[in-house]
Amino acid sequence: MITCVDLFCGVGGLTAGLRSRGVKVAAGFDLDPACRFPYETNNHVPFVEIDVRDLSPESLSSYWKRGAFSLLAGCAPCQPFSTYSQTGRRKRSDDKWDLVNEFARLIRECQPDLVTMENVPQLERHRVFKQFVNALSGYHVWSAVVDCVEYGIPQTRKRLVLLASKLGPIALPRPQAAGERQPTVREAISHLTTLRSGQSSRKDRLHRACSLSELNLLRIRASKPGGTWRDWDEKLLAPCHRKKSGETYPSVYGRMEWDKPSPTITTQCFGYGNGRFGHPSQNRAITLREAAILQTFPEDYKFVEPEGKVRFGVLGRLIGNAVPVRLGEVIADAINANVRDWSKEESRIRVRNHS
Repeated sequence: MITCVDLFCGVGGLTAGLRSRGVKVAAGFDLDPACRFPYETNNHVPFVEIDVRDLSPESLSSYWKRGAFSLLAGCAPCQPFSTYSQTGRRKRSDDKWDLVNEFARLIRECQPDLVTMENVPQLERHRVFKQFVNALSGYHVWSAVVDCVEYGIPQTRKRLVLLASKLGPIALPRPQAAGERQPTVREAISHLTTLRSGQSSRKDRLHRACSLSELNLLRIRASKPGGTWRDWDEKLLAPCHRKKSGETYPSVYGRMEWDKPSPTITTQCFGYGNGRFGHPSQNRAITLREAAILQTFPEDYKFVEPEGKVRFGVLGRLIGNAVPVRLGEVIADAINANVRDWSKEESRIRVRNHS
């Protein structure tokens, strides 16, 4: 058996993926109280609201079951390394790098059998990542930037994945072969109820579209799937489009394409003007539910209490920052294979010793 503790657990994307492959998750730790309801309700795992900086090795180790393989998993907040929100990025980066170091501290102090970390690709180039790898002395370590679409996730999301094991060499399974059919937006969300701008589904409060201004309604009507704002009449252009700097952002105010993966689902994915987040055929941005499905959350995954308010900013942040559930499954497959290989080798050794 593998017992896991999920640091920076968010709403439970990684936990859900691990659990679906038989990994027992004992607890999720996160500082954000908005994560408690979705994490506990969908995963039936205790949520511990705590700053990881205040987490002691004794407290953490108490969650691992005696006799089971221990797994420490986590995704330290990635905003410091994001290409979005450039203003003040350097200061936020300096403030947040220590969360990766805190993860490393807990590895050194607790010495779990297995470790996994998922984060943005930019982290790989930073000194803090090298320091993190150095903390894994005694482990077999594998890391790579993976394209999620190659693992069955219907979005072009690239993520840095690290795996470490004391049991032997470990790596993610090979992705699907180049040229194989990629999962598409159509397969993921085309079955959902048709909505207008500002409208909500009666059956699912998360299937709710942001309201668009009259100008943005004209813009999205003039937009074609996969096109850019360059397709519009000049009168529809925003001031940023007329600047030289705006020429490098053709996907802003764009529509997704039905028969391709979606772009990376970000924390602002519910806003038509924040990227290529226009619905392929309906004159609106994608809904929070559509964003969650593109993140491979089950369609019935609950994010808000029955009487709770659907807040686009909060839920967009939680969904956009989540580990795709499917990626969690792939990580679990690698960990399970590593434990099976170790068990087979131990069995062979015992047989040799008794023969």
